[in-house]
Amino acid sequence: MTVTGQNPRTRRGTELVLLIFAIAVVLLAYANVGLAMEGSLPVDLLPIGGGFAVIAIVFHLVLRWKAAYADPTLLPIATLLNGLGLVMIHRLDLNSSKTNGLLEGSALRQLVWSAVAIGAAIALLFVISDHRRLRRYTFTFGLAGIVLLMMPLLPVIGRNINGNRIWIGLGPFSFQPGEIAKLCAVVFFASYLVQTRDALSLVGKRVLGFPLPRARDLGPIIVAWLASLAVLVFESDLGTSLLFFGLFVAMLYIATERRSWIIIGLGMFLLGCFVAYQLFAHFQVRVQLWLDPFTEGLSDQNAKGLMGMASGGLTGTGLGKGHPEITYFANSDFIFASFGEELGLIGVMAILMLYGLFVERGLRTALAARDGFGKLLASGLAFSIALQCFVVIGGVTRVIPLTGQTTPFLAAGGSSLLANWMLVALLLRISDQARRPMFESKDVSDEMTQAVRIR
Repeated sequence: MTVTGQNPRTRRGTELVLLIFAIAVVLLAYANVGLAMEGSLPVDLLPIGGGFAVIAIVFHLVLRWKAAYADPTLLPIATLLNGLGLVMIHRLDLNSSKTNGLLEGSALRQLVWSAVAIGAAIALLFVISDHRRLRRYTFTFGLAGIVLLMMPLLPVIGRNINGNRIWIGLGPFSFQPGEIAKLCAVVFFASYLVQTRDALSLVGKRVLGFPLPRARDLGPIIVAWLASLAVLVFESDLGTSLLFFGLFVAMLYIATERRSWIIIGLGMFLLGCFVAYQLFAHFQVRVQLWLDPFTEGLSDQNAKGLMGMASGGLTGTGLGKGHPEITYFANSDFIFASFGEELGLIGVMAILMLYGLFVERGLRTALAARDGFGKLLASGLAFSIALQCFVVIGGVTRVIPLTGQTTPFLAAGGSSLLANWMLVALLLRISDQARRPMFESKDVSDEMTQAVRIR
């Protein structure tokens, strides 16, 4: 058998150029913070900046070896976002040392978590040589996702922090298992829907000329709805509830191309939110602060974040020259507001463009995938980042009530970094399989080997 045609370019050189540019932007921003706040270059510029650069370059070298045809833009975008988050966390550490004489060390912890997260992503590339093998463990991933979501409810290790019971703690360490559950849920949804999409695509009765699914096929969406309500009720976590249910409905629409699923899903979620508002006081407080963030006697976190972004205006106050520390949790829940104050509207629009480009490359990977499971998996991973950005940034900017979610790659927190870098690894693996020449892909090689054996 003779295979002709020109091999597609791996584009690893393009990735290296973009990666060097991303690292340069991060180092420049890090140096700018030191000059603005201390009048000199940071003494830890080389250890922190150099360490971050080495981590990113190592990932690039692994991709040259294990996923040569992977998308060349995903790694640079994730590196730039992660690095900018590290810069802002360092900037807030410096401000803390000026106000109380103590350096919190959050930037160093974030760097360590970045190394751990990228190390986990690299390990994932070695363990998963073909994303299609994940389909063998459909219900294992589903069960794992449920267990991880419910772990914060356990009496010994569960932690209630700031009104949300979404953490587990072991001694001084805390972790948010819902971040890893997000990945398990995407794999489960993709595997389940690729098997059942033909049945779910069938149309039942029409109401006012609008096609509705058959009643027997409503089971999966009802189960997902009840699960999201359970998270909302027992863990007081609106963000995770919205993220998981929205993710399932979006993947259901992608699998079946039936708009009726979106309308049914939105209706069910709004109904659930209305019931939760009537029953739970903490949800009523969130809605009240959304309607009027300046309400006396309640938290002024959102109000301070809004005023900080307003003071930044179009171009911002400049890195190190604003006062984002006034807002509570400025390095985690409200890190987007911190960037809005110091980089202005132009800066946050650039950050949103980076997220938009990341999601676009994920969807492009889905379009290029050669198998239905890969298409749904890549779509779900890309949409999870888009939906999480909407939930977080929408809460900070008062588009929706605050949810307590973290901004992907930017916010301080190890569990979020770990989950999102593993998400990057999965997208890179799928894109490598999609762009790899047919005669080099493993499935074609196995078929050719089997044919030779038969002969």
